[in-house]
Amino acid sequence: MADSPTSPPPGEPIGARQGQPVCVRHPDRATGLRCVRCDRPACPACLREASVGHQCVDCVNEGQSTVRRARTAVGAEVSQTVVVTPVLIAMNVLMFLITAVQARSLADNALSPLFGDFVMWTRAVAVGDQWWRMVTSGFLHYGPFHLALNMIALYVLGRLLEPQFGKLRFSAIYLVSLLGGSVAVYLFGEVDSFPAGASGAVYGLMGALLVAVLKFKLNATSALVVIGLNLVLSVTLPGISLLAHLGGLVIGAAVTAGMVYAPQEKRANWQAAAVVGAFVLLVVMTVVRTGQLL
Repeated sequence: MADSPTSPPPGEPIGARQGQPVCVRHPDRATGLRCVRCDRPACPACLREASVGHQCVDCVNEGQSTVRRARTAVGAEVSQTVVVTPVLIAMNVLMFLITAVQARSLADNALSPLFGDFVMWTRAVAVGDQWWRMVTSGFLHYGPFHLALNMIALYVLGRLLEPQFGKLRFSAIYLVSLLGGSVAVYLFGEVDSFPAGASGAVYGLMGALLVAVLKFKLNATSALVVIGLNLVLSVTLPGISLLAHLGGLVIGAAVTAGMVYAPQEKRANWQAAAVVGAFVLLVVMTVVRTGQLL
């Protein structure tokens, strides 16, 4: 028996035989709707409401991929979510807890074996090639007061700077400043001193803040109070490494200046060059100093 004249041939979309358009994503669905952007027919399941009319899924996805995301004055994507700062605080607190448990004392946590292996010691770096001390010492603290002072400063400065610089740039400033503090101790400190703490990195953030305030005229009242308090404590409390503070401050300010004053054209490349340049300079100074000590 011949097919009924009202039945479409096998495989032919319903509605196509009657001259009706079919959805571009679902050829088996006839539709009278169209995308206002590309004017292709689309079924209701493939349309999304737009400011004017409806757009198909393909046009919506294409539009989202081509929209330029808002960026801060230094080129970071705008985001108020602070991630790096609490992670750094957690790392410092964790290291303190580990050393306190090993030493069985909060006040005398420096007696911990881990503390002895990670604290900055110029002689061990030069003679024993224990380079890691220049980084790991930045996550150790002498007692809870030392830890609290640095973590409060990190919290205040981080919440102000991280949204402006973004996670990557903020991390770079922090870590290079930390290294800058250790290198200053290595260059000019006593070979058998044992400085530790995040102060070098925190002072690097202070330097970053000062540069940013001058460049962008930010409101930084609370952070400036923290800076003033730390400066006073640096010259009044015994056992504080002023060299680490100065080294971190100088490196942090210098790297930040390279970021905020970078030309708009190829800005990311200039900013990366500022970080890499500071790191290379610190490495060269460390190598030269090692040669002198040996």
